[in-house]
Amino acid sequence: MKAGGRNRIVMVTCGTLSESRKIARGVVQRRLAACVNVVRSPMNSYYTWKGQLEVAREYLLVMKTTRNRLAELEKEVKRLHSYEVPEFIALPVAAGSRDYLTWLDSSVQ
Repeated sequence: MKAGGRNRIVMVTCGTLSESRKIARGVVQRRLAACVNVVRSPMNSYYTWKGQLEVAREYLLVMKTTRNRLAELEKEVKRLHSYEVPEFIALPVAAGSRDYLTWLDSSVQ
């Protein structure tokens, strides 16, 4: 087990599966994320937007990256995303498999 202090899990939601796939491919190809999981089953999201309660079917992306790539990753997600304000939530990785975290680091350099 290795400390993962520099690694991040980023969550992004998308309105369509095709947009999810486009963003996943784009950020991995640009080496901004080592891996992106596309959750293919839609979920219901409830939120307030411009003063109105909204309910939307969305698809979740789970991205693995490093702290140093976060700003560039966010910029690329915003460029590729259709939402005016896409979700972009980064969570620190406390620890993980030494081999996996080493691979993650090398994949985004």
